[in-house]
Amino acid sequence: MTSSELMLEGVNLMLAGMGFVIFFLFLLIYAIEFASKIINRFFPKSDPAVSSQSKQSVQLSAGEDIARLRPVIVAAIAHHRRQQGLK
Repeated sequence: MTSSELMLEGVNLMLAGMGFVIFFLFLLIYAIEFASKIINRFFPKSDPAVSSQSKQSVQLSAGEDIARLRPVIVAAIAHHRRQQGLK
């Protein structure tokens, strides 16, 4: 075989491989969408207890969140410094 024929075969093989990969990815996308629809049909999300809890967690302001996390962050930094042998 000449080098031009080998190059043509390489291009054909590359295009066929890319075609199979794209086909598989599209098939995977549709399979995930189908599974999602099946799961949502048999296990709906609407649960009154869960929705009331999520509303309460959303109502926290950024200041309250930082105030609650500040001691945790300070403790994590101190622990890391102890592990590393820093000040």
